[in-house]
Amino acid sequence: MTLIRQQDFIDSIAEALQFISYYHPSDYIHALAEAYRAEQSPAAKDAMAQILTNSRMCAQGHRPLCQDTGIVVAFVRVGMAVRWDAVLNVAEMVNAGVRKAYLDADNPLRASIVADPAGGRKNTGDNTPAVVHVELVQGDKVDVRIAAKGGGSENKAVMKMLNPGDDIVEWVLRCVPEMGAGWCPPGMLGIGIGGTAEKAVLLAKEALMQSIDMHELKARGAQSHLEAKRIELHDKINALGIGAQGLGGLTTVLDVKILDYPTHAASKPIAMIPNCAATRHIHFELDGSGVAQFTPPKLEDYPDVHWQPAEDARRVNLETVTRDEIAQWQPGETVLLSGRLLTGRDAAHKRIAEMLARGEKLPHGVDFTNRFIYYVGPVDPVRDEVVGPAGPTTATRMDRFTEMMLAQTGLIGMIGKAERGQDGIEAIKNHGAVYLIAIGGAAYLVSKAIRSAKVIAFADLGMEAIYEFEVENMPVTVAVDAQGRSVHDIGPAEWHKRIGMIPVHSVS
Repeated sequence: MTLIRQQDFIDSIAEALQFISYYHPSDYIHALAEAYRAEQSPAAKDAMAQILTNSRMCAQGHRPLCQDTGIVVAFVRVGMAVRWDAVLNVAEMVNAGVRKAYLDADNPLRASIVADPAGGRKNTGDNTPAVVHVELVQGDKVDVRIAAKGGGSENKAVMKMLNPGDDIVEWVLRCVPEMGAGWCPPGMLGIGIGGTAEKAVLLAKEALMQSIDMHELKARGAQSHLEAKRIELHDKINALGIGAQGLGGLTTVLDVKILDYPTHAASKPIAMIPNCAATRHIHFELDGSGVAQFTPPKLEDYPDVHWQPAEDARRVNLETVTRDEIAQWQPGETVLLSGRLLTGRDAAHKRIAEMLARGEKLPHGVDFTNRFIYYVGPVDPVRDEVVGPAGPTTATRMDRFTEMMLAQTGLIGMIGKAERGQDGIEAIKNHGAVYLIAIGGAAYLVSKAIRSAKVIAFADLGMEAIYEFEVENMPVTVAVDAQGRSVHDIGPAEWHKRIGMIPVHSVS
């Protein structure tokens, strides 16, 4: 009978979460490198280059791949012959490991979990609690699959109770374009089919714990109807032309995983959950011999990709930029920003809106006149850093504040990730502003362009406080120009036509 010690389990959880915060799974790196070599869209290829470069930098520097270090999800299978030397239950031990990992002084991970989700939404401060699924199985070991799931990709999860005769491929091809780019493609899709509503969603999440093997699957050929469905979906989703970061290109998904379960004769539950470019998951087993061991990838396993800005990239001085100047920028154009910009996310925007509605002045130092705002919640700095990894958050969430910000504060530009909704685009067009994107999944690379960072307002909001960043050659792409033209419409439409594999009407 195997004896599992409480501290060994806690330490294994903590070390696993630290490990996946800065090491991509090797299967993801190999698949993305292959996609990078094949990519023909310059914008998508540049985005992949940033993600691959960021991955290598994080592996070397032991810093998070993304500023959103995720909500922890653990699947724990406990052998029925296992005995525990523990006073905590399994979920409590997982949470103890999460707490240890996220408060690690050498590599602190951003605390993103809020309690009272329908009310006060107060940050718990240590990223607990995790979402823990425990199952008793045959055997004398403890099997753990654990992930740190980013909010941007998790928010794009979809679930539907299909009729038995409904076509799964048609449903997926309707949903994927509606998911937009907020999940930071290229990544993987997990699909769960069958059971009940909650079982389908759980299957989809479990599917994301598997390794990317689409290349190997195609090489040997499908051996089941689900494998054939995986190949069909992989090819047809990529034929949509959405591409890396939604910029248009050949690769939107690196793999599609499907798990199924018997269901009621009247039902066909289906769920789909994407994994983003900051894919973070690992599998380990405890047999009573001590703490789990994790083998780092070798640097030579990474592709020889070292992103550098294009020589013809537009260089912009944020201290002197004008509305007349930004009116010349084109969708898809690369811009390098230097100077000061302010930051702000959901909570800061809400507080600004409340202050302006009451007729109050904004806090000292918060002046958006002719300035840009960066939608970001950075990781805390360590050692000689001025700021930790500081990649963009999904801009769509700020759409409801965009008209207010552009009309009442003098703001002329915004930086985030993914597409803007129609309300946001209309406000940008009406005020002659612009929206730029930084690459989701390249947070450490982006942070290297930040020369100084200080909190200037709303310090109580933690990572959602307003910072002032001074940046030098911060790489961004024009996503919505002053005329309201969106690269997230233009790019995928162009590449869908180029690929020409499936007709437009079948995915509308």
